[in-house]
Amino acid sequence: MSRFISLAATLVLSTTENSQALRIGGSSVLFGKRNFAISRLFSSFSQHEQSQQVRSNPKLESLRRELQARGVDGMIIPSDDPHLSEYVAACFERRAYISGFTGSAGTAVITMDRALVWTDSRYWLQAEAELEAGWELQRSGSIDVPSVSDFVGKEFADGKVVAIDARVTSAKLASTLVEALNKFGGGQLECWQENPIDLIWGDQRPQLPSEKLRVHPIEYAGESASDKIERVRTIMRKNGATALAISALDEVCWLLNIRGKDVDCNPVGLSYVVLNVDGPTILCVDVSKVDNQVAAHLEKAGVILQAYDAILNLLSTKEGKVWLDPEKSSHALVTAATSPLLAPSPISLLKAVKNAAEIQGMRHAHIRDGAAVVRAFATINQRIQEGDTTLDECSVDEELCKARKRDPLFFEPSFPTIAGFGGNGAIVHYVAKPESCARVDASNLLLVDSGGQYLDGTTDVTRTFHFGQPTAEEKDAFTRVLKGNIALDSAVFPSTTPGCAIDAFARQHLWAAGLDYGHGTGHGVGAALNVHEGPQSISPRFSNLQPLLPGMIVSNEPGFYLPNRFGIRIENLLLVETASFGSNNANSQFLRFSKLTHIPIDTNCINVDMLNESERKWLDEYHQQVEEKLTPLLSDDPNALAWLQRKCRPLNLVFPPPSEKTIDEEKKVEEDIVVTAR
Repeated sequence: MSRFISLAATLVLSTTENSQALRIGGSSVLFGKRNFAISRLFSSFSQHEQSQQVRSNPKLESLRRELQARGVDGMIIPSDDPHLSEYVAACFERRAYISGFTGSAGTAVITMDRALVWTDSRYWLQAEAELEAGWELQRSGSIDVPSVSDFVGKEFADGKVVAIDARVTSAKLASTLVEALNKFGGGQLECWQENPIDLIWGDQRPQLPSEKLRVHPIEYAGESASDKIERVRTIMRKNGATALAISALDEVCWLLNIRGKDVDCNPVGLSYVVLNVDGPTILCVDVSKVDNQVAAHLEKAGVILQAYDAILNLLSTKEGKVWLDPEKSSHALVTAATSPLLAPSPISLLKAVKNAAEIQGMRHAHIRDGAAVVRAFATINQRIQEGDTTLDECSVDEELCKARKRDPLFFEPSFPTIAGFGGNGAIVHYVAKPESCARVDASNLLLVDSGGQYLDGTTDVTRTFHFGQPTAEEKDAFTRVLKGNIALDSAVFPSTTPGCAIDAFARQHLWAAGLDYGHGTGHGVGAALNVHEGPQSISPRFSNLQPLLPGMIVSNEPGFYLPNRFGIRIENLLLVETASFGSNNANSQFLRFSKLTHIPIDTNCINVDMLNESERKWLDEYHQQVEEKLTPLLSDDPNALAWLQRKCRPLNLVFPPPSEKTIDEEKKVEEDIVVTAR
């Protein structure tokens, strides 16, 4: 129990004439009515007039007027929805609406004279291109860039007030902000249950999604909702929790074996669960989304329905310890609970370790997905060789979707396709737009990161191809990335190893040339769920010490990006499994990876002289497996089958060693040249 940090123990509730404040140290978290201090309000108007020349963004100006009217000096705008999702429904894309930056990760801070967006290196180039007038990019992770909390602490010192929408701000971020405000001078954090951006957005703001839920069949889930609920209750009892409040949408869907369509590319529905250790499980959801089949499924699992917006009232009236994950629960949820028990969600780890049915579904989905991707790339190659000038980055996405839609179990992409040609490939999370996408031809590298959501599994794969002749520089970078991918794929490691301990395997060959990439090497992947999940990862972030466990699925995606020139990434999904060393080591607790992705790697981009014997063997064996698994699915497509066979040829056929005859012929040509020159 000592690992549970209960914020409630440090909070003191005080009441003033104009506001109710939740005070932590010297700072205030304000609720309810705002304190319209006349002096502060005049000061804000003065700042507004002084910075009038700097701003030319009508949305920003409207928002600042709203903030001034509410008596605050600024606002923090995260990317999140009420469930702190990575990808959100269109109606929750407030940061994107107000700033123009559409990347899935980033936090905006607005003051009376500045507007800033923090985002990580995956999105720097995209943010530079998309941010509207009046916005500044803060490159998170750069040495000279402060964290959001440090900036807020300094900017809003001396009693200034900064606001958040408590419904879409994590409890962890709210706590960090209060600590920073205390540290740098006693600013105040004001928490709202509304958002002024919605007023500016007006009628143009999309409606809440209303898609129906569906049952996730037991043949793919591998375990009933009732059994999952009992497993979670056992953990709750051990930790003294009377209830568990589940906000993360993928955790709700995994626990109850349901799926939804409320968020593009993520098969989830907007909902909460309150799981009681004794008593019914409560699903808070728009009941119009629940048809008779889903209702019967939930009733069988002992689940009752309440309205989606009933969650805060449920938590405020719940007696005993209510378990909430501070990183996955909004500040509004945590402060609604009378006795919160703050700790990582027990569902996260249960969901990450796949059972036999989920593993089988993922394997089957990846084989079919591999065949679909081969069909698409074979068609793309054919169009390029035929000189099709209409082929562009959007066409690449269309070809992939067309090929995947042939599968009756496919229902949508697992994320927006990243198809970057040339310099666009250096934008890590680039998304092509019809009005500006690049034409694709044989003159440069094409990086394609795509995936599919199938009823039995979720896929995510990146391949980089050159349909002409890559340069020596491109081959060198590609081969270093490939060597890193092979090194991580081949790793054997103790069972207590966290992903951060093996991240360097994938970077070592880039580091040897003074190169690197700015994103993590691997993320967890859901089984017929979200393409990104935790708690596991493979990255340089040493704060994540979650060991990799048998049954977890992670991506292996080293890359290299040369801005405005090209991007390279090679990604396979891997299953963590127990390593075997023969009878003498039957009890050895070591792990290894098993490949899920089966799609050719472009040997045209390899400098084969940089590969050692074991790496050549790895690539030949991988391509042999790819060809064996995909050939039966491509018998109806001669073009795709021929492309697969060509791309899976052994390296000694792609790069045949020079024969003695060839060497003699070359010497004769050289002698002839010398004679001619004389």
